[in-house]
Amino acid sequence: MNTLNDFTANRIDGTPLALTELQGRVLLIVNTASACGFTPQFEGLEALHKTYGTQGLSVIGFPCNQFGAQDAGSNAEIGAFCQRNYGVSFTMMEKINVNGEDAHPLFKWLKAEAPGVLGSEGIKWNFTKFLVGKDGRVLKRYASVDAPQKLSKDIEAALAA
Repeated sequence: MNTLNDFTANRIDGTPLALTELQGRVLLIVNTASACGFTPQFEGLEALHKTYGTQGLSVIGFPCNQFGAQDAGSNAEIGAFCQRNYGVSFTMMEKINVNGEDAHPLFKWLKAEAPGVLGSEGIKWNFTKFLVGKDGRVLKRYASVDAPQKLSKDIEAALAA
């Protein structure tokens, strides 16, 4: 699998999303959690979605329970939490693993395309973010501590490309 278009994942309601459906859009792909110190980033991610969605940005959240068991709920519970507490209207996917043998193939590819600090591929914590350009190539990887609002310049550059 060499491009983003080779991947499919299930939305939080179980319906499949072939990423070819998002071809030509800029994507911000994030592993999320509902009970993490970074959980308030949902607010910033939603703001990015509202600001840039009509310009071609798609924010996609992938719940993950691999870090401190901070997303232990069912997909339905996670979806309801995100909507109720943060008004999330961007696409949320089914809970997945992002590290290890059972990691979702999309995240295996993202990590290989944009390694972390010192070339490490593993995701260190919740709310690691990947910016993918219109051409389906990974542009940049952001750490959990990188607040969504600080990504605006990179998103604008990707949208203009």
